[in-house]
Amino acid sequence: MYNIRTYNAISSKGLNRFPADEYTVSSESAAPDGVLLRSQKLHTEVLPESVLAVARAGAGTNNIPTEDYTQQGIVVFNTPGANANAVKELIVAGLLLGSRDIYGGMNYVQELGHMDDSGEMGKLLEKEKKRFAGSEITGKTLGVIGLGAIGSIIANLALDLGMNVIGYDPAISVEAAWQLSSRVERMDSIESLLARADFITLHVPAIPATKHLINKDTLAQMKPNAKILNFAREEIVSTEDMVAALDSGTIAGYISDFPAPALLGRKDVLLMPHIGASTEEAEENCAVMAADQLMDYLENGNIRNSVNFPPTKMARNGGTRITFANSNVPKVLGSVLAVLADAELNVVDMVNKSRGDIAYNIIDVEGAIDAGIEAAIAAVEGVIRLRVM
Repeated sequence: MYNIRTYNAISSKGLNRFPADEYTVSSESAAPDGVLLRSQKLHTEVLPESVLAVARAGAGTNNIPTEDYTQQGIVVFNTPGANANAVKELIVAGLLLGSRDIYGGMNYVQELGHMDDSGEMGKLLEKEKKRFAGSEITGKTLGVIGLGAIGSIIANLALDLGMNVIGYDPAISVEAAWQLSSRVERMDSIESLLARADFITLHVPAIPATKHLINKDTLAQMKPNAKILNFAREEIVSTEDMVAALDSGTIAGYISDFPAPALLGRKDVLLMPHIGASTEEAEENCAVMAADQLMDYLENGNIRNSVNFPPTKMARNGGTRITFANSNVPKVLGSVLAVLADAELNVVDMVNKSRGDIAYNIIDVEGAIDAGIEAAIAAVEGVIRLRVM
C-alpha cells in the first residue's frame, strides 16, 4: 500500500487515478511515499524520510526546494504541457487586448450609465470610438523566447493568425522541435529577436539564469512600439526596469499575469491575477499527469517529466527491480554490479542515466534481494537512495 500526501485542492480526476486498494490519499498522511501539490510552498516544510517523490500539478517548481530534494534522492515531477491550451488561449487574449484598447473601450461604455437615450449614446460612441482604435496582429512579428511545450504551441498558432513568427531557444528539445512549424524563423540571440519583434512572449522557466532576463539592457534592444507578454514567471522581468522603459517610451506596453504594485494604474500595462492555467480543464489535466507520473515512479521506478532527475524508463523484465540514485561519479554503478555478482544474481536488463551531478539506475535481476544484499548496495560510496521492488 502506497501513501500519498496532498496539499491544496487537487482535481478529483487526478485523485481518482490512484486505485483505492493500492493507495491511501490524504492531506493528513504521516508517512507518505509521495507528495502531490499545486502551489504549496515546501521550502519551510520538513518532509518525512519516507518521501520518495514530489509531483507538482503544474509547470513551475519554484515552490519546491529542488536542489535540497536532489541531494536526498527525492524525485521532483512537474506537468509541462498539461496546461498549455489554457495558457495559449490567454496569451491570444493578451495579444488582442494589447493590439487594441479593448479594455479602455469597454470601461468607457460602462461609464455611460447616466444616459437613457440609445440614439444619443450611439452618436457619442461613434464620435469617441477613435480613442480606442488600435492595429491588427495580422502581419505583425511575434518573438517567442522559449520554444518548449507552450512556446511552440503559441508560435504555431500565431502563424495561423497571420503573424510572422521568430523564436529563440538555445536548449530546445527534440520533442519541441518536431512540434514546431518550419515557418518559425530561429534566431541566434535574444538581442536579434528583440530588435525585430512587435510583440514578445516569454516562455522560459524561473531559474537563476533567467532571473531578470528582461532588464534595462534587453529592453533597450526593442522597438519603441513593441509590447511584452509575460505569462511565464514574474522573476523573468525586472519590474523596476520595465517601469523605467515604459516611462521613457523605450517600449509601448506590458501585458502580464503577474501584478506588482509599481505596475498598477498605468494605461500602458494590462495585468491579470495569475490566471494562466486557471481553467477546469487545465487543473484536471495537470492533476491526472502528476498522478500518473507519481504512480509509475512508485510502482516501477520510471521517471518522466522530472525537473531534477534524468528521464529514465525500462519495461519490467520479471524478477526483482532495483533502483538507485547516486552521485554522478565513476565506479558507483560498477561497485553495485559487483555486489550483485558476488551474490550470484544475474542482471536481466538495466538502464543508467545521468543529469548534471545526479545519476539514476534501474536494474532488473533474477531472484530475490535479501536484507544483506540491500545493505551492501546502500553502503556503496556515492549511492544516495536505494529502492528494491
